[in-house]
Amino acid sequence: MAISLAAAVTLVRNVVTPVERVDGVGVDDVRGRVLAVDVCSPHSIPAFDNSAMDGFAVHAEDTAMARTDHPVALRLAGESRAGHPHAGAVPPGAAVRVSTGAVMPAGADAVVRVEDTDGGGGGSAVEVRRAVTPGHDVRRAGDDIRESDIVLRSGTLVRSGERAMLAAVGAREVPVRARPRVAVVSTGSELVSRVEDLAPGRIMESNSAMLAALAAANGAEVVHIVTGIEDTRAATVAALSAALAECDVLLISGGVSMGAHDHVRPALAELGVREHFWQVALRPGHPTWFGTGPGDAAVPVFGLPGNPVSTYVTFQLFAAPAIAIRAGGSGDALTLTARYEGPTIAKRTGAVMAVRVSLRSEDGQLVATPTSPHQRSDAHSSLVEVDGLALVPEDRPEMRDGDTVAVRLIRS
Repeated sequence: MAISLAAAVTLVRNVVTPVERVDGVGVDDVRGRVLAVDVCSPHSIPAFDNSAMDGFAVHAEDTAMARTDHPVALRLAGESRAGHPHAGAVPPGAAVRVSTGAVMPAGADAVVRVEDTDGGGGGSAVEVRRAVTPGHDVRRAGDDIRESDIVLRSGTLVRSGERAMLAAVGAREVPVRARPRVAVVSTGSELVSRVEDLAPGRIMESNSAMLAALAAANGAEVVHIVTGIEDTRAATVAALSAALAECDVLLISGGVSMGAHDHVRPALAELGVREHFWQVALRPGHPTWFGTGPGDAAVPVFGLPGNPVSTYVTFQLFAAPAIAIRAGGSGDALTLTARYEGPTIAKRTGAVMAVRVSLRSEDGQLVATPTSPHQRSDAHSSLVEVDGLALVPEDRPEMRDGDTVAVRLIRS
């Protein structure tokens, strides 16, 4: 009996574990990697009290009577610029011109914004037209981060903001999870890689190229690609054995159905790979196979259906989260609600249907449109300009124009 999509996704997440290897990577190359340790700041941020605005550093009590129609004149005692602090203290009745981010001069406890003054154009004094209270527009030392604070947790994916944080704390090299090594095996003796080799009964092989691109886009290192495996048990065993020896995740395309020439399942059993499930209540992608091994090894093995759309859909739903987890991440996927716009799509009840859709925003609502009128598992045209998979639930016999549907966003 086929396992439900939800149960299959949960099983994959529960079984797959991060790779144990750790790389030391310079911060210039760390984007897209997953941290293997907590990162702490060796200093406070900000490191000193500074101004949040361009204006004038003052004693707040000196501005207590200031109004637009009754300005208070304060003597200008100097300037504090970013990188060039004011050398002395601010005496009562005086002000120091201050730039955003510049050190607050000693004695001052507030900043009057330049727009609340006459700008100090006279050079010797500034007219303050608004009263301020202590702490106004002042950023205190350590207000954002204190020395020894953990600023990034182990398991964090480093994106642009995280890269900025690493720069802010002065990190030069950080330990990250090694990229999972992925092997791709595309079965089928009918497959050819050159147009010149096309003949009756032969087809162009595209799944390995797609899987390699998908794996790389999801943070993996593709180390092994084999295509056009002869449809025999011995050839399948040999190809899978070689792939398993090199990888942290094995992706197999084709050969997992029930035909006389589908040798993947028995070959994996012979190699000691444990089966966790075979057949999912999913269209396309019903004959998907998942296991781990060989033996006690934790290598996730995915037997994906051979039709290109089925391969694509099942990679997104099962293999992409597994690769993310192997890389040390969470494997979480973002799912949003959208309004379906397009022709009625009929389906069988009892299985989830994954419709390839493009997305747009219309009047503040997300709208999902089929990428192609052809939603068959062999239709390459439906794989172009895909933004997400609209997942039509098991109990719905169709999806109609205007229906609300959950859309799983995809990375590539």
